[in-house]
Amino acid sequence: MPNEQGKSKRQQLREKRQREQQRTRIFSIGAVIVGALLLAFLFIYPNIKPVGDVVSIAPGAYPQNKMNAMGDPDAPVKLETWEDFQCPACKNFSEDVESLLIQNYIATGKVYYMFHHYPFIDDYSASSESDQAANASMCAGEQGRFWDYKSILFANWNGENIGAFSDRRLLAFGESLGLEMKDFEACFNANTYKAQIDQDFADGISLGVNSTPSVFVNGILVVNPNGANLVPSYDDVVAAIEAALATAE
Repeated sequence: MPNEQGKSKRQQLREKRQREQQRTRIFSIGAVIVGALLLAFLFIYPNIKPVGDVVSIAPGAYPQNKMNAMGDPDAPVKLETWEDFQCPACKNFSEDVESLLIQNYIATGKVYYMFHHYPFIDDYSASSESDQAANASMCAGEQGRFWDYKSILFANWNGENIGAFSDRRLLAFGESLGLEMKDFEACFNANTYKAQIDQDFADGISLGVNSTPSVFVNGILVVNPNGANLVPSYDDVVAAIEAALATAE
């Protein structure tokens, strides 16, 4: 009888261990499933997340508009900027300074203006919003709407790397502008202008660009006299343009 009792206890211990092992396996399988579902959610959610409200803009008037340049290519003064679409100072420069330069110097044939990409803000996070915004702007440029797309980007900017320029929102901006979406999406998805954007960035580095916006007149950096770290004002840029015009005469 004692042997039978001993055998029964061993059996009970064995069954207990089996139950514990089974619970451990179930827990492990559950953890793997939960992890897989979470990972799937992280990949899927950006594609189903609502794009939110899109601030629309009125189309602008850009003299001799060609992709990311405007004005007379034979103008005596060449104005160039290096910008990141997530840069708040670039937004202010575009809205407060660039608009006046277009009216007073570019439309009059005195200045040829070129925009260059310097998408550096992505470097400080896992985001690709600066690069993708640059990508989208060039694809809009294929349809003659680079400058309008630039305006709608700044009109809808509300912070760095927080989803303001998610891929779906960038496409929604194109739709808001009335772009031919099949061509725009194909260009965007193919990242057609990556090489040109990368070249802009490399050219900026070679010129010593280390902040945005960086403004050059005939290849010379325009510096705010109140501090090299400050964005050039309209008067600063005009002074550089007028000096270049005087030299060209």
